[in-house]
Amino acid sequence: MEPMTTADFEAHVERLGLNLQVMIFENSTATSQLAADNIGCELGQIAKSLAFIVEEQPILVIASGDQRVDDRKIAAMFNVGRKRVKIATPEQCIAIYGYAPGGIPPFGHRTTGFPVFIDDSMARYTQLYAAGGAHNAIFPITFDELVRVSGGKLADVKRDDNGATS
Repeated sequence: MEPMTTADFEAHVERLGLNLQVMIFENSTATSQLAADNIGCELGQIAKSLAFIVEEQPILVIASGDQRVDDRKIAAMFNVGRKRVKIATPEQCIAIYGYAPGGIPPFGHRTTGFPVFIDDSMARYTQLYAAGGAHNAIFPITFDELVRVSGGKLADVKRDDNGATS
């Protein structure tokens, strides 16, 4: 299965009637730190889309670039053991979400209907930046618009140790 592209994501944005502009960088923006460095924003303003599989059900977690996601909190949300929460493989990312890891946007996926969770720590920012369908594509979006367009539910999914970034 072929991965979707930035052009696919831009077409989805256009169908939704959104005024979002995807920026393409020469350098990779596949990690939160690389994205923040390219854009010149705070690490926490990066809205990273993380694909998980919980008991064979895909979910998407949109988290702040300066936070790590706590798989124990995700497991508790689904009332399963922690070992039932897995990061999606690159093949699953392409098959389910449409995009390779590092380029998964927060909406506009190949399949729909899976739960989307937005870490509530992102509410501290008005302006965010998210992946636009490729390892070097980013677009600006406000927090409120991200919540609205992604259909995400606010949740506390960040690690409480607040140490390293991913």
